[in-house]
Formats: sequence, C-alpha cells, structure tokens
Amino acid sequence: MPRAEGGAGGTVGDAIEAIAAVSSHSMAAGFLFWSQRTFIEYLLQSPNGALRERLLPGLLAGATGLSNAMKLLSGLEELQVVARPKGEGWRIDGRLPWATNLIPGGFHVAVAVALPGGSPFVAALPHDLPGLARSPDLALMGMRATATAAITLREALIGPAHLLHADALHWLPQVRPAFLGLQCGMAIGLARRALAEAAAQAGPAREVLRPAREALAARLAAQEQALREGLAQGRLPAEAAALFRIRIALAGIVAEATGLELQAAGGRAYLRPHGDGFARRWREAAFVPVITPSLTQLQAALAAAGRQGRAA
Repeated sequence: MPRAEGGAGGTVGDAIEAIAAVSSHSMAAGFLFWSQRTFIEYLLQSPNGALRERLLPGLLAGATGLSNAMKLLSGLEELQVVARPKGEGWRIDGRLPWATNLIPGGFHVAVAVALPGGSPFVAALPHDLPGLARSPDLALMGMRATATAAITLREALIGPAHLLHADALHWLPQVRPAFLGLQCGMAIGLARRALAEAAAQAGPAREVLRPAREALAARLAAQEQALREGLAQGRLPAEAAALFRIRIALAGIVAEATGLELQAAGGRAYLRPHGDGFARRWREAAFVPVITPSLTQLQAALAAAGRQGRAA
C-alpha cells in the first residue's frame, strides 16, 4: 500500500506474495487476508477520497462483496442488489449469498448495485447500516473461521458518501486484476506448501516422484511470473482472458501438488497426527476451484469470448 496512505510502499505483487506466505500455513487465514487487502485496493482505486480517508486508517474488516459483480462483467449473472432513487441517494434491496471477512460489529462490505434507467454503481456499506442484516456464519468445511456469511438489504438508505465508484462497468475492469490476482496468492501458497511437504518425505521410494515434483514446481513458477509481469506492466485490465487462464492453471497445479503430497506420504497421510496437515490442505485444495468466480464460470467466460471472437 502507498506510504502516503499509511502503508509500507508495497505493490499488489507484494501483497500477493504476502497472501501466499500466509496461505502456505492456512488458506482460511489467506482467504481473510485476500478479502481485507482487496477491499483496501477498492479504497485506493476509488475517486471518493473522503471515503478513503474516513475508512482506511481504522479499517477492521473489509469484505469484497463483488463476486456477483465480477460475474456480471463476463455476462454470467445479473446484479443481485437493486437501487431506487431517494432524494440525493438511493434505497437499496437485495442479497449477497456469500461475503468473507464480515467480522461482527466492525465490517464494511463492497456491493455493486443495479440502478434501473442508469449505470450500476459500487458502494461500501457499514455493518450498522439500517436495513443491512448479516446471517450467521455459513457452515463451510474447513473455512468456518473466515467470517463468511450472507448479507440481506431491505430498504437500506445510502448516499454519495458511500460510493466507491459511480460507474461500475467502467471501474470494475480496473480493479479486477487486483481482485483475481490477490486471489491467486491463496493457490500459490497452498501449492508451494504441498510441494515442500512432498519433497520433505524420506525414503528412496519417494525419489520416483522427483521429476514430477520438479516439473510441477517449474509450472508454478511460470504462472507466478506471468502474473507478476502482467500486473507490473499493467496489461491485465485489458487482457482478462490471460488472467482467467492463470487462475485456472493455478487451480490445476494445486490439485496436482496435493496429489503428489499424498503419494509421497503414502499411508501416513491417513494417520493422526501426522496426516492432520495434509487433510487440511486436501480440503483447501478442493475449495480453490469453487472460489468465486469458480473455474466453471471462468471457463464459461473464456468460451463465450471465443465465440464472440469467431463471430466477429
């Protein structure tokens, strides 16, 4: 985050590396980190300087809440929150079925809002906004500590002071590289840890896995480099397909890495307490493909873009 905003001068690439480091120990913690840092990125890229100055110094818990909006950009889903004009602001209604880092009593959540007859906009809503209700934590396997819940909005009144951006369709492509790039940090960290665990197993029988492990590590490094370079060079806002392919590739690498860890550990992976860490990573690897936008949704978006390209 820029030093002028109270940060250490790091880039989004630095934040991805930090999320990867945390996720190598616990992807649930990495999931929370991703949500917090992504919400911070929204504030940094928002033209609403007053909102940034008000929220950033004491931000306890930022929830991205824009998974629905990212699917809108790919033509996969309509916005689930709708606004009606009310004086200088709007009354909003709708529901977010998933949002992460909704720490009770202290969160702010970013929401994309449809405005019939106008452009959709993006707002940051505080936890105590009248008309906003948070569900109990969702019963996620292996992710119960991530403060993930649903948000329901009924006649919630907001105004210009809540705006992250007045034109969602213009702004969302600009923040999407950070949204998905930071998300990739979770997969990178988990894959690194699984490969390290596979390499740490003793015994000559495990040497047969060395070529596969080293080849997979090289593929991981190549995807990391593509992500870093794409972000540093500013190409990814205009090359969403490239970013989607990196996300898809990393999910496949995670699955292969945990599979190699299982092969290297053998039956010990099913013995407690030795296998407890592997069991957690196995569940975490299964979660990577379904984090919104899911691999199915990304593949559908790529297929749709391919059809449009051929039609043109």
